[in-house]
Amino acid sequence: MTVSNTLPLPRLDLIPGTLCDARLWASLEQELAGHASFHHIPLQQAGTRQQMQGMIAAHSAAQSHLVGFSLGAYLALEHAVHHPDRIASLTLIANSARGLAPEEIATRKRVIALLERNSYAGITRQRLRELLHPDHLEHSAITDLIRAMALDLGKDVLLAQFAQTFERPDLMQHLPGLPFPVLIVGAQGDQLVASSDLVAMARRLPRATLHLLQAPSGHMIPLEAPGELARAMVDFLNGLRSGA
Repeated sequence: MTVSNTLPLPRLDLIPGTLCDARLWASLEQELAGHASFHHIPLQQAGTRQQMQGMIAAHSAAQSHLVGFSLGAYLALEHAVHHPDRIASLTLIANSARGLAPEEIATRKRVIALLERNSYAGITRQRLRELLHPDHLEHSAITDLIRAMALDLGKDVLLAQFAQTFERPDLMQHLPGLPFPVLIVGAQGDQLVASSDLVAMARRLPRATLHLLQAPSGHMIPLEAPGELARAMVDFLNGLRSGA
């Protein structure tokens, strides 16, 4: 399927995840070239939860095609629950509306305690194992980018994002009231987000499209499977344009 050249390209407002910036989306943008334009929401510049939501409100379009990954997807959904009139469509990548799993919250609390006493040396090999599919652990183009973003953004951003967002209220109850189209993308190999949560989300949303990746991927879907992610997004955008 292709997008008609007679119609303006939809603008996608992109929200990255924890310790990520615009570099997260580079491969996806290449795959989506000619299908959309892109606007980056600099979540890493916000120090508090309130500032994060303010950043999304200030940097997204009045009728936004809002695209979020991981933390960015949860915050996008939270924004959409409070401002449904501002959403044209929502794409949620690698995130559960239920919030973080208890074991992930415990991990983050341990990291916060360690960071408050020590310097930050970058992402660990163990964390990469939690984030990536085994097929991608030796893929230097992916691992080097993750490490570079983590080191460049650094300790203060990690502390702010962990401390301000590990408490994520369960938003499942709000999903039936969201009137706009929602694309949910996940991976069976994601160790942080249960695919059963994504199925439950899709069942509650009035206008949901669920895409569970066929390509091998862990949590870092925009880096691990940008091609399949892009195809799912193009089909979703085409459906919006055709009124499906």
